[in-house]
Amino acid sequence: MQIIEAAVLESVGADQPYAKSKPLKIRSFELMPPGRDEVMVKIRAAGLCHSDLSVISGSRVRPTPMVLGHEAAGIVVGTGPGVEGFTTGDHVVIVFVPSCGHCVPCAEGRPALCEPAATANNEGSLLSGARRLYRNGAPVNHHLGVSAFAEYAVVSKHSVVSIDPALPFDHAALFGCAVITGVGAVLNTARVKAGSTVAVVGLGGVGMNAVLGARLAGARQIIAIDLKDKKLSLSKELGATETVKADNPECAAIVRSLSNGGVDCALEMVGSTSALELAWAITRRGGQTVTAGLPGPDARLSIPALQVVGEERTLRGSYLGSCVPVRDIPNYIDLHQKGLLPVEKLMGETLSLSDINAAFDRLAGGESTRQIILFDDD
Repeated sequence: MQIIEAAVLESVGADQPYAKSKPLKIRSFELMPPGRDEVMVKIRAAGLCHSDLSVISGSRVRPTPMVLGHEAAGIVVGTGPGVEGFTTGDHVVIVFVPSCGHCVPCAEGRPALCEPAATANNEGSLLSGARRLYRNGAPVNHHLGVSAFAEYAVVSKHSVVSIDPALPFDHAALFGCAVITGVGAVLNTARVKAGSTVAVVGLGGVGMNAVLGARLAGARQIIAIDLKDKKLSLSKELGATETVKADNPECAAIVRSLSNGGVDCALEMVGSTSALELAWAITRRGGQTVTAGLPGPDARLSIPALQVVGEERTLRGSYLGSCVPVRDIPNYIDLHQKGLLPVEKLMGETLSLSDINAAFDRLAGGESTRQIILFDDD
């Protein structure tokens, strides 16, 4: 057993500003040793994501108390029985969907839809069904099998991917969620072709990576849409050819005009029905609308049903960028190291664990693309 510091969500629905209400408490926890097929990772960097924010607000229902955080990189410091291929000192990225390798989606090559992983993530356990976090002898829930807002984490061996140790940890953490979700939505889900026209609605960490992915795919036109001028400006640096303010009443008409009737592929990266309806409205006849956003469970989408058939339109969901992490993460890191995926340009503030509540205020206000918690190398 090891005593660690971590940020725990004890109840949901706290009022903003979070810097005042402090929904995340920094507490001491007992971390049990890794069990069979599990590894212990010293967390070196963890990113703040809207998926964490949605748990804090209560729009994504998860059991509490729960140590949050799912986008991280670190160093393997211990392994349990049955673990092969990982040794102490390995640098790893942690993935928030561990794939069992045996269920139907995994057998089909779609590990992001792993059924046992979905059950475990919803229940707040590791893939094995176990919980390795305790406080005063009582079990504490894991967030998406990771719980990265902590000094150390015990995770399934299927949740870690070995990486090049030359990659800085603050860059590496982004590959656990933002990069594979955004770039993967373009390359794996939408399969955008060279010469295509693309629009990205919502320029958070995932949306910015979708812009990078569209440029990587060879899209000839990339229209970036957001409320924040700062983010629109950054998207131009990353490859957007045009930008449109999302709150412009003529937004959809402007995009259709820029793209000669609508884009081949519109990607929604916000997690709201209004954003998804906008993405649908700016997709051309015969085109596809892809969403990686996660609205609340009661949200409902309204689109003209006739368009689905009459215009041969496609609406696709993309979870974890439809990625195969052990294939895609090393590939995307290689592209990054060659300068083709400049994810370092997405970096916002770096902070300590004690600053986490104020950081979620910034995230909720759309003030930062990706904030990273850095942990000391002790």
